[in-house]
This record gives sequence, structure tokens and C-alpha cells, in this order.
Amino acid sequence: MDWLEYENEAYSNGFKVVCGVDEAGRGPLAGPVVAGAVILPKGCVIDGVNDSKKLSEKKREMLFDVIKEQAVCWSIGMASCEEIDEINILQATFLAMRRAVEGLSVNPDIALIDGNKTPGLDICEKAIIKGDAKSANIAAASILAKVTRDRYMLEMAKKFPQYQFEKHKGYGTKLHYEMIKEYGISPIHRKTFLKKIINNEQ
Repeated sequence: MDWLEYENEAYSNGFKVVCGVDEAGRGPLAGPVVAGAVILPKGCVIDGVNDSKKLSEKKREMLFDVIKEQAVCWSIGMASCEEIDEINILQATFLAMRRAVEGLSVNPDIALIDGNKTPGLDICEKAIIKGDAKSANIAAASILAKVTRDRYMLEMAKKFPQYQFEKHKGYGTKLHYEMIKEYGISPIHRKTFLKKIINNEQ
């Protein structure tokens, strides 16, 4: 498999600086959606980097530091649960992606985006379905986004211990729904994702 197919295509089309963009946390009931943006050196494939969902937590944590060391630059963008409720999860995902790209210390001239839609950047964009399993830069971005979000949810687990966020990271597991039913919703829950439960309580 060629991890640099899309990067090399961009270079052959005259682009000089390629970045990969991916998000973590579109599906959970709580916490922010987080996006990573990464510019790897031309021709760089970091050993072990893959779609973050296919890697163990330990492997992601290890690669997190390797990616930061080897990348030309990297950035994280977030959209809060309030922003998700206000503008919907898709638009909040795009907002997090734009923030991640805008935070890069080197300006890319093309962004490879995981998914089938682009977030509306000021530079050229290319959406790649399952890009986190096809592009070195997107795979690196997916790991940074996932590890950052997981670490955030572990911090929230200390702040709101009753929800046991350390076990489910905010995803809609049986345990998480049981905790919501027992304790109600917290300030970091996405109200638009929990309309049925909220309506039942009123």
C-alpha cells in the first residue's frame, strides 16, 4: 500500500506544502470534537502510523510523541460541546478542522481531509474517504486528534467522576447511558445528542 499516493499526486500537481487533517469525537455524547492538522516532511512515512482506530491506546500514545518530533509542524483545533449544540456536529467538525489548519506555524497550500466533505479552508482541499487509512499525513493527524481528545476526557473524568469518562471517553456505551440516567447531564454533555433523555426528564 502506498501511504504517499495522495501526497505525491499533490506534489506532481505543483503543490509544495501538504497537510493532513482528521478529527476525533464526532460520535460521543460528551466532550469536544477535536481535529488534528499535520505537515510531515516530503516523503516521510512514520513506522507504525495507521488509522488511529486500528491502533491500541498504548501505540497511539507512543506515536503521538514521534509524530510531533518528526512533523514539520502540527496543530490541534477543538469545537466545544456548546458549539456542537449551537451549529451541529458536522459544522463543529469543520470549525475544529479550520482552527487546526489556521494554527499551523507553516502555511500549507493543500489540505488532504479525511472524509467525503471539506471544511471550507482558504487553501486547496481534497476530501479522501477513509483517508486515515490511505494517507501518511491524515493518519498522523488522526492519531494527534484521538490522543488529544482521550487525554481531555481523562481530565474530565477527574472533574466529573460519577460519569466514568475514563472508561468510555464520552461515547454512548451502556454504562454511560446508565450514568446519565442516574446523574442527569453534565456541563460537557451534548444536549442535542441527548434530546430524548432531556425531554423525558422535563
